Amino acid sequence: MSTLLVTGGAGFIGSNFVHYVLKNSNYNVIVLDKLTYAGNLSSLEGLPGDRFEFVRGDITDSSLVEDLFMRVDAVVHYAAESHNDNSLTDPRPFLETNVVGTYTLLEAARRHNKRFHHVSTDEVYGDLELDDPNKFTSTTPYNPSSPYSSTKAASDLLVRAWVRSFGVKATISNCSNNYGPYQHVEKFIPRQITNILAGLTPKLYGNGENVRDWIHADDHSSAVLTILEKGAIGETYLIGADGEQNNKDVIEEILTVMGQPRDGYEHVVDRPGHDLRYAIDSSRLRSELGWEPKFTDFKQGLRATVDWYRANEAWWGPQKRSTEAKYAKQGQ
Repeated sequence: MSTLLVTGGAGFIGSNFVHYVLKNSNYNVIVLDKLTYAGNLSSLEGLPGDRFEFVRGDITDSSLVEDLFMRVDAVVHYAAESHNDNSLTDPRPFLETNVVGTYTLLEAARRHNKRFHHVSTDEVYGDLELDDPNKFTSTTPYNPSSPYSSTKAASDLLVRAWVRSFGVKATISNCSNNYGPYQHVEKFIPRQITNILAGLTPKLYGNGENVRDWIHADDHSSAVLTILEKGAIGETYLIGADGEQNNKDVIEEILTVMGQPRDGYEHVVDRPGHDLRYAIDSSRLRSELGWEPKFTDFKQGLRATVDWYRANEAWWGPQKRSTEAKYAKQGQ
């Protein structure tokens, strides 16, 4: 039985991956997470103790990383500073974690000859015009527009360089916007859901025309596991579920699902450099590796997500007040 090291496994997408792997495979899992504000140990509750271990630590800690790499067979690298708004306020943590942290892990993978999968974002490609018929592919030129996306682009390029220069056995995936359980309430969908549950008015950036390509976290998890097991070394795979929705439609659908008037939200000032549209072409992942998403109906996935937040106020409640206080200072 193989053991996976999952960095950032107490965060939103990482914790969903850990739950998915332990439920749908025979792998053991060690999670390495710094437990910043976005990491939450309660997201890992209920996992089988004989197959799961949690280690608190920083991916820039080369000594700790070295010790862990000697205990595992493969690494799935989710750990990242990931919130665009925060990167505009203070870019430094994004450089430390996303660039220096990825370098530290790659050096360990090189020394120990470990299989390495790097989880990235479609935001490295910049954005598309709202009326552009094209979608992002693995050959789309990088054009990041924020400190967050630029540091993720840098980390992608490091992985490619370590594959070519040192023979590291790595793959990369760039994924569209995730939604589902365990997502911090600073993010768009859980913020609106928890606003309604807390008796607050949902908030929409600008006019809400910005488009995101949504994918349920379980589908992202199944795709990453498929790439880890079947992906060609050195290749990049784009993960998406054909879930393009503009933000206005998403917030109105949330209100409808939760029994509220569709126009029961307020507009707030748009964030600087807000990308217009993301869209993923995942045909290569489907045709070459045989992957298919299960949550093909966005509304169905959204209802399941609303149900999870309704049932788990104990998880999101403690982070809600501080998050809304921060946004209030920003006029958002």
